[in-house]
Amino acid sequence: MFSRSKDRDTDKAAAPAMAAPAPIPGKRPGTRSVPSIISGDLVVHGNLTATGDIQVDGTVEGDIRSQSLTIGEKASITGEIVAEDIVIRGRVMGTIRGRRVQLSSTCHVEGDILHEALAVETGAFFEGNCRHSDDPIGQASSGASLRQPPKPANSGGPADAPRPAPRAAPGDSPVVVNDGGVVVKRPAAQ
Repeated sequence: MFSRSKDRDTDKAAAPAMAAPAPIPGKRPGTRSVPSIISGDLVVHGNLTATGDIQVDGTVEGDIRSQSLTIGEKASITGEIVAEDIVIRGRVMGTIRGRRVQLSSTCHVEGDILHEALAVETGAFFEGNCRHSDDPIGQASSGASLRQPPKPANSGGPADAPRPAPRAAPGDSPVVVNDGGVVVKRPAAQ
């Protein structure tokens, strides 16, 4: 007699739990998950691919593809980076493709950036070309597509001689525009 009512209560409690839809694999929930962390003492030789977030505090020699990427101040990456959101505080040498790219004041970036939105803090070091794109992640990863077309061969005249890069005088803006490319230099230590 007692077992019958317990079974009904158990059936009622189990029914709503079964009716809830199961999460779809590969689809991110509305809240952010804990990022995969490459700690400061870790060196990775190879490519990293994740459907979630990655935080790099160590060294990566290879390409990185993820949903969101945070590069710490002591981190060093050599290779291509592809992610929706990218925050760079450390050193990157290679092509960067992302919807939202943020270069923090402590970063050192040498390479090309293909972006939908770009933010550069004062003091950030960036040397390379950057170009806006409506779909930076879907575009081919050829770094040559960001570069300017080759110039005609020199005819030997003085006008064809290479020009030195303009130097910023003390007190000038840390942004230098050289032949259409933007170079952001850190201000000299005082």
